[in-house]
Amino acid sequence: MNANPDDLLVLLAVSRSAKFTTAAQTLGLNHTTVSRRIAALEKALGGRVLSRASGGWELTELGAEAVRVAEQVESAVRTLEQPGHTPDPITGVVRMTATDGFSAYIAAPAVARLRRDHPGLSVEIITVTRRALQQRSGLDIEVVVGEPQVHRAEAAQLGEYMLGMYASRGYLAEYGTPATVKELTEHSLVYFVDSMLQVDDLDAPRRLVPAMRDGLSSTNVFVHVEATRAGAGIGFLPCFAADLHPDLVRLLPEEFAELLPYWMVLRPDSMRRPAVAALVQALREQTAAHRDALLGRGVPPSAGPSIDASIAP
Repeated sequence: MNANPDDLLVLLAVSRSAKFTTAAQTLGLNHTTVSRRIAALEKALGGRVLSRASGGWELTELGAEAVRVAEQVESAVRTLEQPGHTPDPITGVVRMTATDGFSAYIAAPAVARLRRDHPGLSVEIITVTRRALQQRSGLDIEVVVGEPQVHRAEAAQLGEYMLGMYASRGYLAEYGTPATVKELTEHSLVYFVDSMLQVDDLDAPRRLVPAMRDGLSSTNVFVHVEATRAGAGIGFLPCFAADLHPDLVRLLPEEFAELLPYWMVLRPDSMRRPAVAALVQALREQTAAHRDALLGRGVPPSAGPSIDASIAP
């Protein structure tokens, strides 16, 4: 490759963010300069290194080959910047998406633990509840609920978690405790907005108790928990979040014990980066360590998320 090393590093930055503007901010350049550098690199290599995709730019085969060389250049530069010291390969920005509950309970403490040993690592977590994307420009890791159907990606199951019906003690004292599924239909449901729910595996309340009317709906699981605690209705909640709150009571556990899997999706080239590989391992370890709590078997005293349980799960 007869390419300028600086142009290769620009491509590397674009590949990690999928956007010229973000890469420009990271490198201290402007958008025009990034565009010009990419054009110069493509001219030197005799082909396109990036292609347009929904949400940003994706590497072509030539671009992926160029990025592998760019990573070697980056590593060599770090070695020169720290003479006499072995540079930490677990550095740079890793971008991931996950559900609200997983992000707070598993990902956040996993990242905090990892960064204690690798302060050069930066992790961006975008919280969203959706199916895995077919094009994941700028994303290194996706954590989704349910087995994903993806192409040009690696997918592996991380673990499982349990959901159940919960109500606050105050709510039950005022409205009574439902003892059967039929009695449950006399109460309002606190759960996801049905028309905006993209994950079929999360349709359990509407499937199991279709006559139960919606009381308060939200796209955020923390709103479900806090609304249930406030007495807005009966919530269908992740046990690992609800069990943190002694004011919540689980109802009809024999009838409502929905076990769902967390899956992790990776771009094929992501695991080549030591930072991504390290975060993947940290997420696996954190998920395994919290297995009992995720399955609704109680929360060990030291295993809960680093969030005040009186405020949010």
